Amino acid sequence: MLNSTNLDLNSLAKNKSKSYQQNTPFPNIYFDDFFEDKYLTEVLNEFPDLSKQNSNNYKSNVEKNKFLAEGEQFYGEKTKQLLHYLNSEPFLKFLQILTGIEEELIPDPHFSGGGFHETKKGGLLKLHADFNKHSKTKLDRRVNVLIYLNKDWEDSYGGEFELWDKEVKNCIIKLKPIFNRLAIFSTTDFSYHGHPDPLSCPEDKSRKSIALYYYSNGRPEIEVNSGLENHSTLFVKRNNNKLDQKDFNKTNLKSLIKLFLPPIFFKIINNKK
Repeated sequence: MLNSTNLDLNSLAKNKSKSYQQNTPFPNIYFDDFFEDKYLTEVLNEFPDLSKQNSNNYKSNVEKNKFLAEGEQFYGEKTKQLLHYLNSEPFLKFLQILTGIEEELIPDPHFSGGGFHETKKGGLLKLHADFNKHSKTKLDRRVNVLIYLNKDWEDSYGGEFELWDKEVKNCIIKLKPIFNRLAIFSTTDFSYHGHPDPLSCPEDKSRKSIALYYYSNGRPEIEVNSGLENHSTLFVKRNNNKLDQKDFNKTNLKSLIKLFLPPIFFKIINNKK
């Protein structure tokens, strides 16, 4: 499963921990060819077209043409094997050493908000800070692990994974979502990230990834936005970005309309799309 150069995860974590913890705009790192290419190709071959599955479909101006399949009923045997490994003691210990997080990291067997992610042409995910509490366990979300599954991904397609500073003024890191790239970062109320511009890939391609999230019972107060101790995804606009200004204005208008129209109206509209 793992690339032969990564078999000693504890040593790898110790060697990379300083880099991870000191990276800006918040602790992060990425590894290329972390897994065996053949094995991850088998996982990719199990990845279904989520637009044709009973998956979550996001159609808003801040999450567009994006699909999420978070239950094991969507996963083939190789994918289940991979996800179970990433929720096991050896990988948890790797994350604990790498991140330096003092609280014990806890995996999520429900894959809430995680699992298969797919974005189609024109799709995007605006900059945001993640939901900070697990909906079932109420544990604190601390670490995100992303595995990219996109072979022959051209620069012109876009879809780079972006990490922005706390003031949302500058993109500090931009990662191409290429096959067998593993990205890890610490998530707080200020860890703004996303792929905020529409994908320009061909109709027959899509941006595919697998996401896993790790939690702890408690977290440092410095990571919490006072007054927002329990929140869902917090979307933010890039400073002086006209596209974001337009999309957020549309989103705010829709939210206002929903205050005055019954839910059946939106159900009818969505069924016609």
